[in-house]
Amino acid sequence: MNRPTTTRIFTRGSWPEAKRIADVLRLETVGGVIMLVAALLGLVWANSPWAPAYEALRDFEFGPESLHLRLSVGQWASDGLLAIFFFIAGLELKREFVAGDLRDPRRAAVPVAAAIGGVVVPALVYALINLGSPEAAAGWAIPTATDIAFALAVLAVIGRNLPAALRTFLLTLAVVDDLIAIVIIALFYTEQLSVVPLLLMLVPLALFTVLVQRRVRSWWLLLPLAAAAWALMHASGVHATVAGVLLGFAVPVIRRSAGEGPGLAEHFEHRWRPLSTGVAVPVFAFFAAGVAIGGFDGFVASLGDSVTTGIVAGLVVGKVVGITASTWLMARFTKATLDSDLAWVDVVGLAVLGGIGFTVSLLVGELAFGEGSTQYDDAKVAVLVGSLLAAVIATVILRARNRVYRRIHEEETRDVDQDGIPDVHQRPDAH
Repeated sequence: MNRPTTTRIFTRGSWPEAKRIADVLRLETVGGVIMLVAALLGLVWANSPWAPAYEALRDFEFGPESLHLRLSVGQWASDGLLAIFFFIAGLELKREFVAGDLRDPRRAAVPVAAAIGGVVVPALVYALINLGSPEAAAGWAIPTATDIAFALAVLAVIGRNLPAALRTFLLTLAVVDDLIAIVIIALFYTEQLSVVPLLLMLVPLALFTVLVQRRVRSWWLLLPLAAAAWALMHASGVHATVAGVLLGFAVPVIRRSAGEGPGLAEHFEHRWRPLSTGVAVPVFAFFAAGVAIGGFDGFVASLGDSVTTGIVAGLVVGKVVGITASTWLMARFTKATLDSDLAWVDVVGLAVLGGIGFTVSLLVGELAFGEGSTQYDDAKVAVLVGSLLAAVIATVILRARNRVYRRIHEEETRDVDQDGIPDVHQRPDAH
């Protein structure tokens, strides 16, 4: 008789997946540091005597008026450059569910449930705090996002020995979180839908899909089609970043034959991820984080607003409760059990880290309240404060467990197993 298999939460994944995750984490960590520097620069400049120059740069418009693409520099950053970020998110999502460990429903169930809980509970917390304010209600989705680059930048400082399974879980949770955010943006933050441009968008998207399915890599063919799909999506009223996700979904993950080199999704990810993490996201952060706080009094007044309170509570409290409770429920009512090396305090620490919301949170804030509004400025302050609080609390929790993590890390990176055979399956950085 076959005994039912038990799924372990935070256990080590397959070696190919662990190696790929390690490569992604290194790039995202560097990108997170660049993003933090850019955001800090934007915040300082917007509150300096040279703030008018910052605002003039952010609000400067260019682009073809005839194509409805005369946008400000800030809008080009959020609508245009972030499409590259979401293209990478689309590639990552498809790869995880087609060729990654998430193709196994048993392994996917826990991080997917944790991501859903980490979206639903923060939204409820925000909605309850802003129950009597219809104007503020539009921001319910702001505290639902997890910024993986920001979170990994914090991990690079405080958690160098964090077990690979926890890092992988955090990355997977953030990937699923991105998918949910994409759906939320498309469904709830599309004010006016123009059907004709949306239908026309399917033409370049279909041509792009046909070419990449035939493994065509010629940029002079693919880039114009991608740009056309983006422009038509923008004209339809659906946020243009959704086009980036759809283009990412179109790219094939599996190679046709074993000797043909990296798959097309891996090839595009290798080419475009540095541009996303090193340019697109930092430029967006530079303009999105530039809120004029108005000194200490303005900062205190912003903290007293229900929008600010709801976002901070959603990120710091809602994320922790949602992620931890969902993970515990999966362990309680399924055959999943926590890995023997770890404890539930590790799950709490990871959940707190999930409260670091930045890129997508700021984007949703702009869509919810509009560029230049007082509520959007309050939302920016709230995202910055909530993310900082989550980073500090996660630092305290994860630092307290550093001795345990160091022991696990040493076991994972041991060169040989007990029989003296190279243990490449336990080394995410093995070559």
